[in-house]
Amino acid sequence: MDSPRTPRELSSPEAKIGLRVEDLWDVQEPMLSPSEKLNSCFESIPVSSFPSAPPSLEIEIPSDASLAAAVDILSKNKILSAPVRNVDAPEDASWIDRYIGILEFAGIAVWLLHQTDVAACHGNDFGADSSTKGSFFEYLTSSHFYRSTKVQDISGSFRWAPFLALQKEDSFLTMLLLLSKYRMKSLPVVDLGEGKIENIITQSAVVHMLAECVDLHWFKNWGTKKLFELGLPIMKPDKLVKAFEEEPVLSAFQLLRKRRIGGLPIVDESGHKVVGNISIRDVQYLLTAPEIYKNLRSITAKNFLAAVRNYLQERQEASPLLHSVITCRRTDMLEDIILTLDSEKIHRIYVVDEEGNLEGVITLRDIISKLVHEPHGYFGNFFDGVVPLPANSRYFHNSSNKIQSLLNLSNEIYILKNSTIQLPTSSYMHNQNDFYKNNKLYKKLMYI
Repeated sequence: MDSPRTPRELSSPEAKIGLRVEDLWDVQEPMLSPSEKLNSCFESIPVSSFPSAPPSLEIEIPSDASLAAAVDILSKNKILSAPVRNVDAPEDASWIDRYIGILEFAGIAVWLLHQTDVAACHGNDFGADSSTKGSFFEYLTSSHFYRSTKVQDISGSFRWAPFLALQKEDSFLTMLLLLSKYRMKSLPVVDLGEGKIENIITQSAVVHMLAECVDLHWFKNWGTKKLFELGLPIMKPDKLVKAFEEEPVLSAFQLLRKRRIGGLPIVDESGHKVVGNISIRDVQYLLTAPEIYKNLRSITAKNFLAAVRNYLQERQEASPLLHSVITCRRTDMLEDIILTLDSEKIHRIYVVDEEGNLEGVITLRDIISKLVHEPHGYFGNFFDGVVPLPANSRYFHNSSNKIQSLLNLSNEIYILKNSTIQLPTSSYMHNQNDFYKNNKLYKKLMYI
């Protein structure tokens, strides 16, 4: 085994954050539990300290771009999602007016399938009945429908409007809780002065940071525990979402979207042995390389994985799909799981028993959830609704009459006075009461 690195060797930006946590760890009150110490450490570090995302994550998609153009942008930059910039927003717009949401590969594919279902209901031959055939997506991606529909036309499918964002002064604790308990895959950090996104923090980036900290004392106190000692895997085998290898691959992707999960195991006919993995990132191959399925009678999960694997090998592109399924045991240490996830650039690892039967899954979100816990009342009633609108948002100025009629429906609508979303943290939670408490009402406000 390699000898632990000295602090001098810990020179990466992520390791420097780890050393900062180490310094804070050493001065915590001795009566605090390890979990409480970590909470306190991460509460003291602002997200502005997090390393900048690679240039590919700084890509924005104009709202008037076609779906075909958006897919091309995502594919060429090897990213799964990007913020959509409102081309009609004025130069001095706040961030909530500058962006209309985050566009994902999966969202495009599922939205297209929904439209074909609608077409099928109206007797159009271009319907979902043909969607299991190998030629379906080649036909779909060459259609006028696909190339003329604008990104702004599908904005109703975005999860947030525009998205849940952080300010630079928000804490690491807030960021970690949002990425774990509140199921965010990525979090933009907005510059309120410029009204633009300054950084994007992803689950993968956080796990990479943890991998850079494996030799530090605070990490060892947590990372050397075995999975079962931490209550992992969280989900029981009979509750695990999975797909059979002979099922249509579109069913698997639709299941991912419906259950809001990033990936699922593909199992054999017994339902116990993992033979593959399909993640939300893989949906890109339905849109960017539809020709690889045209000779297939049906695109089953098994056929999909084989076709994409051959496609990647021919193009000599690196991808987790080229490797066999990576598994672990409940007796493995968490630090080994973190190092594997980071080195293999994967988002989940499947837990199997002595006979190779599927027992569960460990995700990036699971790992982060075991690092920190949410203090009582930390977010107050924030997640009873969604992100509030800044007071200077054009939605208020341009739709005042409509909005006033909606405001009359509830006495629990509040507008932030300082034009910022300011997620509450434990240090000022008691002063924060300016949040929307009615999710449905907020969505009406956003889509007036």
